[in-house]
Amino acid sequence: MTKTAFIGLGVMGYPMAGHLAKAGHDVTAFNRTTAKAEAWAKEFGGAHAGTPAKAADGCDLVFACVGNDNDLRSVVYGDDGVLAGMKKGAIFMDHTTASADVAREIDAKARELGIGFLDGPVSGGQAGAENGALTVMVGGQQAHFDVAEPVAQAYSKAVTLMGPAGSGQLTKAVNQICIGGLVQGLSEGLAFAEKAGLDAKKVVEVISKGAAQSWQMDNRAETMIDDKFDFGFAVEWMQKDLGIALTESRTNGALLPATALVDQFYAQVAAMGGKRWDTSSLIRLLTREEK
Repeated sequence: MTKTAFIGLGVMGYPMAGHLAKAGHDVTAFNRTTAKAEAWAKEFGGAHAGTPAKAADGCDLVFACVGNDNDLRSVVYGDDGVLAGMKKGAIFMDHTTASADVAREIDAKARELGIGFLDGPVSGGQAGAENGALTVMVGGQQAHFDVAEPVAQAYSKAVTLMGPAGSGQLTKAVNQICIGGLVQGLSEGLAFAEKAGLDAKKVVEVISKGAAQSWQMDNRAETMIDDKFDFGFAVEWMQKDLGIALTESRTNGALLPATALVDQFYAQVAAMGGKRWDTSSLIRLLTREEK
């Protein structure tokens, strides 16, 4: 059993913290909405605290999963922040999808305080969090990773150290770049199939056995054909993530022409009222005349 805290009980953090508790760890949770923290504690038998600092007090490991850079800073810094409550030698592992810059910033501050820091954004969405099957991409020091990795396995199928602080966030950016391109390609293929008079579901059944196969095809093609978009990772979250990737590319010189285009397409979906639709809703831009 490890004494831990979990900061942020959203659609990802709530089940992730739950898996830690079910694995036998001593978990204290914090959430900005106290009622949600109380509900979590009742469901999983953990404790909850009124501030991130109080949740982190005395913990060996502190985990977080919040919305963006600013949300992360709001729970990390200040008298009520995570770092104020953590003891020297403890480790803070952040699962927020944020910028590599904020990861490096927090790492530097944590070092000054004798606290370990790992940036560990996740892939797998809400279903992965609920099923304890997330993929975690980690940036930080090997010694800190060796301590945190066995505990993070409670909600993960793979936890991999990618390099120094910020490397986890950069790897997550690669993940989102690839997903955006895949979803757009799948959208265009399905829209083409329908315009050509083909049975789109039968097309998918055939081409999914070959080189066109992907997770997106296996898990989203049928619902895309059925015009259903309530299956996980939301458009507004993808916009945030692609924005992080595009901002980083302006610093490192990477060329992301397709990603920039897909980012614009997601902005159009959001303008259609689709901020909360899942990312496969890109197809609506190609089929909206028929809907």
